[in-house]
Amino acid sequence: LSSTASNGLMELDFSQQIHYVWALLPEIVLCVWGMIVLIAGVSGKHQDADDGAAGDPSFGPKSDLGWLTLLGILLAAGANGWLYGVNEVGDSSMIAVDGFRLFANWIFLLAAALTVLISFVYIYRLRLQAGEFYALILFATAGMMFMAGARDLIVIFLGLEVMSIAVYALAAFNRRDRKSAEAGLKYFLLGAFSTGFFLYGIALVYGATGSTNIAAINTSVASMAASPGLLVVAIALLAIGFGFKVSAVPFHMWTPDVYEGAPTQVTAWMSAAVKAAAFVAFFRVFLVGFDAAYDTWFPIMWWLAAITMVTANLIALVQTNVKRMLAYSSIAHAGYLLVALTAANENAAAGMLFYLLIYTLMNIGAFAVVMSVAHQAEERLYIDDYAGFGWAQPGIGLFLTIFLLSLAGFPGTGGFMGKIYLLQGAADSELWVLSVILVLSTVASYWYYLRVAWVMWMKEPTSKDQHSLVVVPLPMCLALIVCVGLIIYTGIFPGAAIDFARSSVQGLGSLGG
Repeated sequence: LSSTASNGLMELDFSQQIHYVWALLPEIVLCVWGMIVLIAGVSGKHQDADDGAAGDPSFGPKSDLGWLTLLGILLAAGANGWLYGVNEVGDSSMIAVDGFRLFANWIFLLAAALTVLISFVYIYRLRLQAGEFYALILFATAGMMFMAGARDLIVIFLGLEVMSIAVYALAAFNRRDRKSAEAGLKYFLLGAFSTGFFLYGIALVYGATGSTNIAAINTSVASMAASPGLLVVAIALLAIGFGFKVSAVPFHMWTPDVYEGAPTQVTAWMSAAVKAAAFVAFFRVFLVGFDAAYDTWFPIMWWLAAITMVTANLIALVQTNVKRMLAYSSIAHAGYLLVALTAANENAAAGMLFYLLIYTLMNIGAFAVVMSVAHQAEERLYIDDYAGFGWAQPGIGLFLTIFLLSLAGFPGTGGFMGKIYLLQGAADSELWVLSVILVLSTVASYWYYLRVAWVMWMKEPTSKDQHSLVVVPLPMCLALIVCVGLIIYTGIFPGAAIDFARSSVQGLGSLGG
């Protein structure tokens, strides 16, 4: 690694271990800060705090840990920004310091910050252990960063486990709720099952190519030195492992139940950040390591994308529970992103990064409003509970409408531009049938997104005080304003964001498609 100083170019020759310390600085900051938050959470000050005390729960002993966590995320963001001044020597190290990784890190940090902001009152009201919750968020985010920056399948696996173990605990975090415990158990069992496929795929890749390094795998496959029989099976097993993590059909069966049972802010975070981490690793492995085997995995991704888009949108049409509807919506968006992976070109990769950024904003924003309607708990989660909400809470109702329109891909929103860039990537690779399926499935999704907006604005509430207990604390308001502002800005002026995404994917691989 080398660092560019303000007074000129200075080469910093460190040992290999020191190099990796600098390369992993954001991850190290998060891990250390997670331990600090965990220790602070068991201190007498926070243990003895009265959960039922009067006042704003966003400011007090219990909320101090949330603000402390945000400070750690800010420090990690500073470290991630510093890495832009670090130049990597070669492209065969186990940890990448490239634009692709750094852009993905911004998505993970943004998702973590938004999740913390929307969690203050929920944790306060349900008397959850704030220190444990926030520490798990930080540890899982570090795992995501390991996945995004890994150039070795073993490191990806380690990052996957760091992330997954924390997310298993978060899904079951509300121990007083049987649904939360069920969600954690289901996610753990099926997650372990999918991890088995992934690990066995890594073993077969090593058997076929003699390496787990992604650059070495690419060289072996391109030179036709890899064993073709083992390679095909390995690619299929890795696709299954990644398919579980991104919730692609038919590996989606855990998603609706886990999303419904987990605490709502955890569901929001899982649907955005966990999916983003899986897709970033998915792209690096297949577009770099297996680039020369594109003809082998192309039909797998084509059918995964098509089936996921069609199936998820059709099932979402009949959902009455908002969290389950958004779960199937998340599966459908995984199908849209699989179109970018199938296209395997620079525009598609840039469109994927842009779409993951926008999807994080609109999905966490939508779930934040769901938490408010549910009175910062796990109640009032059916679409009919939104009757009259728009007129009772016009500001929050308008925000939810914007999130729903963006999820549907309505013009003028970031979600619309995200789909446009995905379609451009598909067109560059002449994936006309997939493009048509994407457009038609998007049109179908308008029904279940706009149905919520129609109920919210056009249907009379069952009682006058139906929405009188809606709580929107200051941190959540801040998160909602950030989400709405960026969605509208990227919908009208997407140029800066997509240019940033395009510069981040340069050098990721041949991206020939």
